[in-house]
Parts: sequence; C-alpha cells; structure tokens
Amino acid sequence: MTCPAPRLLAALGVLGIALLASGAGAQTQQQSPLPGGTPPVSGTPPLPAKPELPPSPGAPPAPPAAPGAAPGQVQPFTLTAPTGPDAPPPGTGAIPGQPGTTLQQLPREYLTPPSGIRAFPTPEETKGKVLTMEDAVKISLDNQPLILARVGDYQAQLQNIAIALAPQLPQLSGQWNGFWNQVPSSVQSPAGQTAPLSNIRNVTVQSRFLSTTATVTAQQLLWDFGKTLAATDAARAGAKSTAEDVEIQKQETVRLVKTAYYNLALSNRLVQVSQAQLDRALVNLRSAKGFFDVGTQPKSAVTRAEVDVANAQLSIIQAVNNVNIFRLTINQLMGIPINTPTEIQDNLAYEHVDFDAKSLLNEAFARRPEYRQIKARYDQADFTVKQQFRNFFPNVIAQGTYGGARSDMNETYSYGLQLNWTIFDGGGKIALYKQAQAQRDAAQARVRDTELTIWQQVEQAYVTVQQSEEAIGAAEKGVESADENFRLSQGRFDAGVANIIELTDAQLALTNAQATVAQALATYRISIAQLDRFLGRR
Repeated sequence: MTCPAPRLLAALGVLGIALLASGAGAQTQQQSPLPGGTPPVSGTPPLPAKPELPPSPGAPPAPPAAPGAAPGQVQPFTLTAPTGPDAPPPGTGAIPGQPGTTLQQLPREYLTPPSGIRAFPTPEETKGKVLTMEDAVKISLDNQPLILARVGDYQAQLQNIAIALAPQLPQLSGQWNGFWNQVPSSVQSPAGQTAPLSNIRNVTVQSRFLSTTATVTAQQLLWDFGKTLAATDAARAGAKSTAEDVEIQKQETVRLVKTAYYNLALSNRLVQVSQAQLDRALVNLRSAKGFFDVGTQPKSAVTRAEVDVANAQLSIIQAVNNVNIFRLTINQLMGIPINTPTEIQDNLAYEHVDFDAKSLLNEAFARRPEYRQIKARYDQADFTVKQQFRNFFPNVIAQGTYGGARSDMNETYSYGLQLNWTIFDGGGKIALYKQAQAQRDAAQARVRDTELTIWQQVEQAYVTVQQSEEAIGAAEKGVESADENFRLSQGRFDAGVANIIELTDAQLALTNAQATVAQALATYRISIAQLDRFLGRR
C-alpha cells in the first residue's frame, strides 16, 4: 500500500518534533544567566539528531555522507569568518575563527588625555576591581566638582552674615594729612608809618609752610531701629538657602550615579542578550545551509539566515558601544578620569523594596532640601521687607576724634552724638520697600508651587515603582512563552515543516523578550532611585 508524499512529509515532521523533544530532554541542563532558560553566552548546545528527509521532487540527489556519518545525517560544514574590510570588530560575536573575548572588557581606544589641566584623582576602588554601587556613590560624593563648587558658594555666602553684622560693631579709622602750602599775600613796602605816602607800594609776598594733621576716629552705632539686625537675619537665611544647594547637588549626583550604574549594568546584560541572539542565528544559518545542500530549503532561507546573523552582529556592536558610553558617563559623574576602565557589579537581580505609602509625603516634606531652601528664601525676603521699612528711621551714632595738628602736633579732639536721618530721597526708599514686598509675595507663591511639585513627584514616582515591579513579572512570562515558541519553531524548521521566516520571527521575539526583561529590571531599579531622590534620601 502506498502513501501519498504530503502525508509522508507530515508524518516525518511529527516524528522529527518528537525526536527533538526527546533529544533535548536527554541533554544535561545548563544554568543560564539569561531569563527563560536561554543557553549561556559562552556557547550553544549541540543540535539533536535530525530525521532522514526525503528529497523534494526534481531536487538533485543528496551528496554522499561523510565517512563515519550516520545514514541520512547532513554532512557537517564549517562557517568561516569574513575577512578584509567587511570583517566585524574582534570580540563582537561568537563567529568561528574569531578570538573569544569578554564583552564587558571592550572599551574603545580612548583619546589622549589633555595636557595643561590638573590631574583628576583615581580612587583605589577603581584600580583593577569591580565597583559596587556603594563605592560609586562614595567616590562621587568625594570627587564630584559640582559638589565642591556648591560648598565654595556656601562658604562665600557665609561671609554675607559678617558683612551685614559689621555696622553694629565699633568702627575705628585713622587719618593723617601732610601738606606743603604756598600762600601769596600782599604787604606794603616800605613798611612803617614814617615813609611818605607817595613812596608806599603794595608788594606780593609768597609764604611757604608745612601743615599736618593726625586723627583717630571711633564711632559706635547706638540705635538704628533694627536695620542691621534685619539685614543680618536676611543674610543668615540666604546662607541657609545656599547650604541646601549643597545637599541638593549631593542628592542629585547620587541619583545620576545610580541611574548611570544601572544603565551600564543593563548595557552589559544587553551585550549578553545580543551574544545569545548571534549564537542562535549561527545555529539557524548552519541548519539552513545544511537543508539547502540537500535540497530541502531554497536559497532564500540561507540568505534570510545570513541577514539574521548580520543583524545580530550589529546588535552586539551597538550594545558594546552603549557599554562604553555609560562607562564614560559614570566616570564623569564620579569625578574621575574619563578613560578609567571602570567595571561594575551586576546588581539587576530582582529584589522587592517596601515603601510605607502613608508616610511617604510626610517624609518628603521633612527631608527634601528644595522645600527647606524655598522656605529659607521666603524668610530672606521677609527679613528684607523689615529692613527696608526700618530704613525710613534715623540712625543714632556716638563718635569721637582725637589727634594733633600743625607741625608741632597740637592736641585736638572732639566727641558727641550724630543723628543721621534721610528726610527725602526722591522716593527711593519707598520704591525699595514696595519692591521687597513684591519679592516676598513671589517667594510665598514659590513655596506653594514647591509643595505641589513635591507632592506630584512623590506620587508619580511611587506609581512608577509599582508599575515597574509589575512589568518584571509580565516580562519574565513573555520570555518563557517566547523561548518555548522559539524551540518549537526551531524543531519545526529542523523537521522541514516550517520555513525560515517563522524561525527568524520566533528568534527575534525571544531576543526582544530577553531585552525587555533586562530593561524592566533596570527600570525598576532606576525608579526606586528616583523615588529615593524625591523622598530626600541618598
């Protein structure tokens, strides 16, 4: 009894899937670093034995089996890495003939360090060691130039307090004058009353003499109706506002360092995902070439598999480039030489973090430096209003001067009280007072805006953390489904009942699912860092 060819092919296809499943189950399980049980990046498992496939109608006869090969087994062949200008950079994929390389250790050749600038510190934690998150944060807080700049601004602002308080303290000044004087005068010549009036003439005589004075003046402000105290309080509030700039810069630097750290870890994960993608594409290309050689797949299947290999190589190049970029970014944030070959610890493993929703807003308003800063600026504006109002009143000053005058330094002194009061200055003081009031009203409005902003930031960040955590579970399920679909598609392709398009689509879906899991883990970590920042934590 004969069996039609289509039924025979379908039966052989079912048999091939069963054989693939049994062969895969008999293999030794390998621990994979990627979600979904994808083979590790160091290599791929051997292909299971393929069932004998009948030749297609009109196809050329199958080539003879290699010596020692089992009947019906496809003759082995070798992929040779391209050479010349089309060759990919070394270490960008598991291409036969290329040397194996650890993809995380692939920094590009750095530019020559600039000359003429002061050398940046290179902490011990970055010298041939794997950098942890805590190490990166500590290095950034110690070396980030923007933090040091904020500290310098705060120290400069502190001097405004002493400047504002100075008029309240005793003032002492000294003065010395020495002048050589020539004064013309008119005298009668000849002198005396005995000369006839007709002989008396007026003669100009030049008198020359030295005049000197030396004095020491002391004065003390007795009462200014609180102008100096208000100016001092305003300067103190300004210094407090600048001090919060230091804390803001520290918290923002910590957030940026954590974000760059997680992005660098994500880039390293994506290098592994791309490497696994290339490994699978090479296996598919080997299968496609084998089937083409025996006449069971068209040339287009080989071409499509070669395109997948090229795309996987491009993905690795892009992933390695992202590793280098984020390495440069984290070096800059830590304030260390840009060309430091920093290596980090992969900390993207999922770990649930609890947040007390009832106390988040209270914690944020108590800890956020931006809120303390804007309130300090309001206090500064309020003290400035008091100062400008008190400028309408006079100053009472006690002053005394002691010294000597003329060449013989005859003793001179004076002492008494001064009452300085500006009666009218063209409306300048009134304008300054109204200006200070308007600035205080604006500062109060900014306080209200900051309260709304903090509330919105914490609420949004908390929702993002929850959503990011939920996305991890969904992404992991997607990897499991994509991995199973890929294995089934690969089995169907190896059995000859699926085309290359179905296989490559499954391969792409698996790669995207693995990348999505890595991205979800990084997004969850980054969202936690963002929420910590909005809560005022480091």
